[in-house]
Amino acid sequence: MKKIINAPTDVVTDALRGMAAAHPERLRVRFDPAFVARADAPVADKVAVVSGGGSGHEPLHVGFVGSGMLDAAVPGAVFTSPTPDAVRAAVGEVDGGAGTLLVVKNYTGDVLNFETAAELLEAENIGVRTVVVQDDVAVRDSTNTAGRRGVGGTVLLEKIVGAAAARGDDLASCHEIAERVSAGVRSMGMALTAPTVPHVGEPSFELADYEMEVGVGIHAEPGRERVELESADGIVWRLLEPVLDDLPFRRDDEVLLFTNSMGATPQTELYLAHGIAERFLAERGVRVTRRLVGPYITSLEMRGLSFTLLKLDDELRRLWDAPVSTPALTW
Repeated sequence: MKKIINAPTDVVTDALRGMAAAHPERLRVRFDPAFVARADAPVADKVAVVSGGGSGHEPLHVGFVGSGMLDAAVPGAVFTSPTPDAVRAAVGEVDGGAGTLLVVKNYTGDVLNFETAAELLEAENIGVRTVVVQDDVAVRDSTNTAGRRGVGGTVLLEKIVGAAAARGDDLASCHEIAERVSAGVRSMGMALTAPTVPHVGEPSFELADYEMEVGVGIHAEPGRERVELESADGIVWRLLEPVLDDLPFRRDDEVLLFTNSMGATPQTELYLAHGIAERFLAERGVRVTRRLVGPYITSLEMRGLSFTLLKLDDELRRLWDAPVSTPALTW
């Protein structure tokens, strides 16, 4: 294992110290329990948007804390869910009196721990609603979840519902918008290499030089098939076709296309794949009007990519375009 770390057990804490040092004007970082909050939180009379999950997917979620997106993010150990107490502490620090929306990726540990935190918060008379993201079309059940996994759609949902909260929507409205995004977003990814979890010390799986894993999860869970490496055209279509067919996305649908690096994919290859995806979607009559390209939900140093399609309407487009100011996403 080659990593720029000190002790494997201290990776998350050391990284959070670095975030605090790098973004003192944006972030407030707590360590016991660990969470990251907006420096200006709580924002009075605004719905707080809080998410979290295992570390190793950065910039998700901690990199998206800031104006127009998350009020707090709760990181667990690498690929490990945060505890209910940490979620409870984060919400307690950022709730501004209008309630809190919890954004949860569909993994068993995340769902159970956020549910427990929500029960504790409701007992303290803090209004809480929850949305569970489950956009991965690759498999129905996987190593860490029952049902579909929450992947790239989480990034888009956090941005859009964060904008809704920033414009003053109440908790019920924010929850409705979040559910609408969740219903209209689909994703699928692939890998050329595996990540190495620091405290494990070896790759999560082995691939031959001529193989790729299609439908891989962000915790290196198995996908739907392991096949011989294809050309970029073949890879893009192998991922996009099941995404298009699942909702389904139809001719003249307006979409946001998110082309994501799993962590170690060079930008050159990522843009190459994005261009192919745009061409394929145009051939199917699907109109790409918004785009995001880059490493926004990763799996440590996994080399691979994923595509996410979100069906847009006028309101979702406006919310996507609304200002955002976070360490990882700003416009």
